[in-house]
Amino acid sequence: MEHSVCISRADIDDMDRVHRLKLINGLSGFKSANLIGTGSKEDGENLAVFSSFIHLGSDPPLLGCILRPNTVPRHTWNNIKSEGWYTVNHINEDIYEQAHQTSGKYHKEISEFDVSDLTPWYSKKCTAPYVNESRINIGLKPIEKHMIEANQTMLLVGSIQEVWLNRSFIDTDGFLDIEKAGTVAVSGLDGYHSTSLLDKLDYVRVENEKSREEKE
Repeated sequence: MEHSVCISRADIDDMDRVHRLKLINGLSGFKSANLIGTGSKEDGENLAVFSSFIHLGSDPPLLGCILRPNTVPRHTWNNIKSEGWYTVNHINEDIYEQAHQTSGKYHKEISEFDVSDLTPWYSKKCTAPYVNESRINIGLKPIEKHMIEANQTMLLVGSIQEVWLNRSFIDTDGFLDIEKAGTVAVSGLDGYHSTSLLDKLDYVRVENEKSREEKE
């Protein structure tokens, strides 16, 4: 802490908007880098980069995502509402530059698949487009939404319906080796990172927890 400086809330409030945006976005650390694929019968296919996905539970399997306020048209959310499906596609080292192109504010009639030169594909079950160049693809249905009053963002809860990946990415104990898939991470708004596994540690089992489980 010797060389640390304190940035107060007052300092944050006084910052230039873009400076503050980039700084605060980086404070949560490395985030997941995904593309959400959606579509509508009227406007066609949509693709957007998101770094706000979180694991909510495995039984049932749920993913959460933060959507920004609807102060301007939100094509992703509108498509999810109307069609009831969306896909989450890991961004990998081969496509991160193309994926970043989807962050632009395009007119709803312009497909980000065309802009980014990425390829849509469909499963028999999911009506939203997957990204062919992604190596881990997840099909979801929206089941809940929760407004966050502090800033009018929305937590979208999605139920995982299907997962497409290469079986070699899954270890014998179920560990998903996303590095094998080349999955990248995001920091801030526009920093893309490859990762390196430091270690894979055993589950920490406390003695009284073990005894309680044996009694049950």
